Amino acid sequence: MVDFVEDYDNYTYEYYQEYGNLEDLKVEHSQREPTHIISVVIYITSFVLGVIGNGTVIWVTTFKSKKTVNSVWLLNLAIADFVFVLFLPFCIDYILRDFHWNFGVAMCKINSFVSVMNMYASVLFLTVLSIDRYVSLVHLNWSERYRTVARAWVVCGCIWVIAGAMSCPALIFRDTIRLHDKVVCFNNFHAQDGKMAAMTHIIIVVIRTTVGFLLPFTAICVTGILLTIKVNQSGDSFRMSSFSKTVTAVILAFFLCWAPFHTFSLMELSVHSSLYLHNILKTGFPLATSLGFFNSCINPLLYMLLSKKVRRILKRAVLDLTKRSLRELSQSISATEIESVPELPQDSVPEEPVALSTL
Repeated sequence: MVDFVEDYDNYTYEYYQEYGNLEDLKVEHSQREPTHIISVVIYITSFVLGVIGNGTVIWVTTFKSKKTVNSVWLLNLAIADFVFVLFLPFCIDYILRDFHWNFGVAMCKINSFVSVMNMYASVLFLTVLSIDRYVSLVHLNWSERYRTVARAWVVCGCIWVIAGAMSCPALIFRDTIRLHDKVVCFNNFHAQDGKMAAMTHIIIVVIRTTVGFLLPFTAICVTGILLTIKVNQSGDSFRMSSFSKTVTAVILAFFLCWAPFHTFSLMELSVHSSLYLHNILKTGFPLATSLGFFNSCINPLLYMLLSKKVRRILKRAVLDLTKRSLRELSQSISATEIESVPELPQDSVPEEPVALSTL
């Protein structure tokens, strides 16, 4: 049991990062409480803004806007973020219960699976958005011929499959165990040998960092640089469209939010060799994770702030809703006034005049 707990301490920072040595959990809890409070505040904010914002984007792109390739990318990105924020209450409850998991093994696996899949899906959709923007602006003939809504949905389907496949380790390795008076949701690498557990952990982190961050970041940078070079070579005055501004802002927000998480993930691989690094991870990893999760509520805010089309649709929808509400209120008041008018007695009703026939 002691060996298992040592492996647990070394290789479970990702979701139980800041909680340190389990034997000293109660002693050190007060030192890390401010970090936990900040994490809870960020999670709650992400949940409220994420549900409202992503729900609004899904509604706009599904029912209120024309079906285009761009709307397909944004719709799927919003769906990924919306599904993720729906699971945030489990994380909030986990922290508020002093890191006691109260939802069973299956939900421990599913919650982690959704979190990782959201990260993969978001970065892959952003990568496709960046490449698609480059192709649509530089290769116009090819774009007009092959860039269709149907093909965009096929690409989205492939992205969901890839994201789901890359997230399967969460379904395999996530597990629960009772330690002292708590049930912990953690990474159980099913290896009695500490070296094998470490190797499994290293492989997972390297793949996640490479596929979920480095390769997409490289692809986005390359397409951005090529687009800039093409614009400068053309010599034409180039004015960035509203959609391009939105895509650029969303991409920057994603990498600013997730870069600290991946940095700490790589640092975690050598945590057992440095006590100083161990203390840094205990303090910084929960905040880095919270920042990554916060990205799921930033995207819809950027859509609303930067996209003129989305703002116009929302403004029209609010005006229509207000007019409809005022109309219904007016009709309700009119109906009430009519019902309140007293009926005249029968004998007071004047008889209709009898027309005399002249025939």
